Amino acid sequence: MSEKIVVVTGATRGIGRATATVFARNGYRVIVTGRREQAVEIVVKELRAEGLAVEGELLDVCSVDSARCLRDSIAERYEHIDVLVNNAGILPEATAVGTVNFAHPGAFTETLMTNTFGPANVIEALLPLVRRAPAGRIVNISSEMGSLTEQRNPDSAYYSMVVPGYQASKAALNSLTVGLAKTLADTTVRVTSVCPGFVATELAPAAADAPTTPEQAAAVVLAAAEAADTSPDGAFVGANGPVAW
Repeated sequence: MSEKIVVVTGATRGIGRATATVFARNGYRVIVTGRREQAVEIVVKELRAEGLAVEGELLDVCSVDSARCLRDSIAERYEHIDVLVNNAGILPEATAVGTVNFAHPGAFTETLMTNTFGPANVIEALLPLVRRAPAGRIVNISSEMGSLTEQRNPDSAYYSMVVPGYQASKAALNSLTVGLAKTLADTTVRVTSVCPGFVATELAPAAADAPTTPEQAAAVVLAAAEAADTSPDGAFVGANGPVAW
């Protein structure tokens, strides 16, 4: 069986780093991407020390040129990408300062650029390589906070949470999942939104005490990428199964 290639965005810390690790330990060749060269090199060095197949690439998901450079670099070495994990994400609203009526303008814009435009930009650049895979997979790291059903359900733990930029970015990302899945329905590529849970990362101060470890979250991402019954019109899943859109 030929080696499988996976690209993970935002792979230098948190869920992304754990995801790169779990894929590598399961036999994939992992392309670790991030904005800072030193951070990428550290992850690559640590995983290679385990004897794992890992490579590093610089990527700013918000830059069209950066995404295209990544595509060209990968295409020089490999004919296809088996899995693309769109993990890079931010939550600047958690630390934004100043009085706002509803949505912090700067934080809102920054969030949608990274969390929504970023995946769309990377998908646009790398999709031709994913389509060449025998059974390509695109996994978008989303959140139940982006579920419109959960936001409107008084019994949901997310009902009282109002984080406009982050919630809108993840709801929009889910819409990208559905649209892309329908576009690719007649191909072997499948697209999934994944909520890995409330994970202990550096995303926001409150996440420091989250109950889910990055390693547990990464296992959910791997399972989604390897699921054999992925819906041709897109799916939204978490650790406990399907999540309402």
